[in-house]
Amino acid sequence: MENHPLYSKIQAALDSIRPYLIADGGNVEIAEITADNQLYLNLVGACKSCNMSAMTFKAGVEEAIRREVPEIISVKEINQLV
Repeated sequence: MENHPLYSKIQAALDSIRPYLIADGGNVEIAEITADNQLYLNLVGACKSCNMSAMTFKAGVEEAIRREVPEIISVKEINQLV
């Protein structure tokens, strides 16, 4: 996955919001980047079980990715798919 051409751009976008997630006891990690540029993420720590996680994901994480890495066609949270 680290070999994907967009990996470093995605990590940089996530790093821009990570301090806010960490301050609340959580974080985000890349689960998968598909060949057709779909991104799957995991919210971890306190973010995984927080009742505001859907809002955090949409307004924070997904927005940061879409702004910095427009090549990504969709951003999905693995925790919500299970």
